[in-house]
Amino acid sequence: MRTSKPPAPSSTPTSASERTRRTTRLGRPCALVVALVVGLVLVGCRSFEPVPPVPTQFAHAAVAADHPIASEAGAAMLRQGGNAVDAAVATSFCLSVVRPYSCGIGGGGFMLIHRPGVDGETVAINYRETAPGVVDPDFYERMADPAASRYGANAVGVPGTVAGLLLALERYGTLDRATVMAPAIRVAEEGFDADPHFVRVVQKLGTRRRDHPEHTQAAGFIWDQLCHRGALAVGDRIRNPAQAKALRLIRDQGESAFYSGPIAAALVETMRRRGGVITHEDLARYEPVVMTPLRGRYGPYEIVGMPPPSSGGVAMLQVLGLLERLAVVPGNDDRPEDPHDPAYMHLLVEALKHAFADRAEYLADAAFVPVPVSRLLSEAYLDDRASVIRPDRTAATYDYGSVEPAPDDAGTSHISVVDAAGMAVACTESINLEFGALVSVDTFGFALNNEMDDFATIRNAPNAFGLRQSDRNLPEPGKRPLSSMSPTIVLEDDRVVLVAGGSGGPRIITGTLQCILNCLLFERPPLEAVALPRVHHQWMPEVLEFERRWDDEEAVAAMERLGHATTRSARESIVQLVEADAQGVRPASDPRKGGRPAGY
Repeated sequence: MRTSKPPAPSSTPTSASERTRRTTRLGRPCALVVALVVGLVLVGCRSFEPVPPVPTQFAHAAVAADHPIASEAGAAMLRQGGNAVDAAVATSFCLSVVRPYSCGIGGGGFMLIHRPGVDGETVAINYRETAPGVVDPDFYERMADPAASRYGANAVGVPGTVAGLLLALERYGTLDRATVMAPAIRVAEEGFDADPHFVRVVQKLGTRRRDHPEHTQAAGFIWDQLCHRGALAVGDRIRNPAQAKALRLIRDQGESAFYSGPIAAALVETMRRRGGVITHEDLARYEPVVMTPLRGRYGPYEIVGMPPPSSGGVAMLQVLGLLERLAVVPGNDDRPEDPHDPAYMHLLVEALKHAFADRAEYLADAAFVPVPVSRLLSEAYLDDRASVIRPDRTAATYDYGSVEPAPDDAGTSHISVVDAAGMAVACTESINLEFGALVSVDTFGFALNNEMDDFATIRNAPNAFGLRQSDRNLPEPGKRPLSSMSPTIVLEDDRVVLVAGGSGGPRIITGTLQCILNCLLFERPPLEAVALPRVHHQWMPEVLEFERRWDDEEAVAAMERLGHATTRSARESIVQLVEADAQGVRPASDPRKGGRPAGY
């Protein structure tokens, strides 16, 4: 592969529809073939559970979420004539019930919406949590507890999910609150069966409770009601009538129920009892923000991502820009053929290290500090960074990005939706770590986030995901912490080609990016693209992680010969993806979490 910026390909890049027609002749739409491919990919993977045959294509519309009940809630909206936003909102409220350790009304998120048309509109909605009014840059450094930003009431940011979802529904949806919230209320009241992923999380929570006994009382509702006191088994029924009560209040009263009404009162009372600092004023001041998305090119495609405080949009556009300059681009005859080719993986990892180095130094909430997005995505800067990437070896730590030397990251969920009109939503939501701060609003049955740990709470110290961050990301009243959430929409001539995003801390960026590349660059069908084993590198620590189930030892050895320190990791990213073209809509829910798409 060349390492200089390639000339324009001599032939016209293959369009998505042309690629689909070509692969259709190879049997791509055949569910049996795709299921066989994915089954072979998953052989011997201890972290996956047997699931029924997964639908591979729908004629009109689809939702991919990490729980089948949530995907079906969104698909029900589509079948009723609702649009992609209606489906995403219904799915999100349902995930608050069935994946309460990943996301929910006690958290926040980002949403990208693309509406096709002559002037195809794409908007970004930022409903990330904010720092309470009394939290200043030194707030956590004054505390005796080094884990205060991670566990307990002081780890909680002002939640944004309810405000963000209702804003999206009011401005861009077509159905009413009662309709889109009905599935979540029903599931909370009637209950659902625990799946293997839920049981594994309960087991991990047991370990966290033993490690942090000071927070066991605060997590009482979570442990007693949702986890069956640690005795939860696959198939056990989980009911949450308390959250059903909260959802009915939101259905009837709108966001005021959460930010100034009875839910707000219960949340503030929880803070008072647990020693937290969120006040009625903090809740009343919360507002989601509609923003302009980031846009970039990768071959024939337009990539649309979230701006800061998401780091995912900048990082992914940087990496794709660097790969294009290294000739790793669709339509180029020199492009690699295998996503596990060490030569390709090396270039991908080197590009990731540049992006994560810049993330650590520059990215934060642009409403509070200058963030040089234009420079980081400029042609000149990407040309310069691409020119220092060598195909035969890795570089020294501080040769990445444009950082100065410095002293010596899951509770997240993603929804991808494409409707029959070609409207798309990519929505990533989180409460940060699993079950967030280990604090719940018991009266209304939901866990509170611990997103304050995504700030640089202790200078020069890594957060729970091992990410180092500059003083630009220090907490301030009303500021939103830097995030790795990476909802992404890929367009070709204003038509949606892919919708993707994931969970897993910084692995959201690397996982989502690899799945997108598996589709666009390697032309793999969505289920295979999502199921393939992945790698992760976040610049610091200086180690290349291979998923635990990675079985190509020669590829690992090849990366080591290029200078990469390697390890196997049990940590995973969980990606939800939908591919669309004139032949249909092909969703993929990551089998690592037992998700399953739905559509019609």
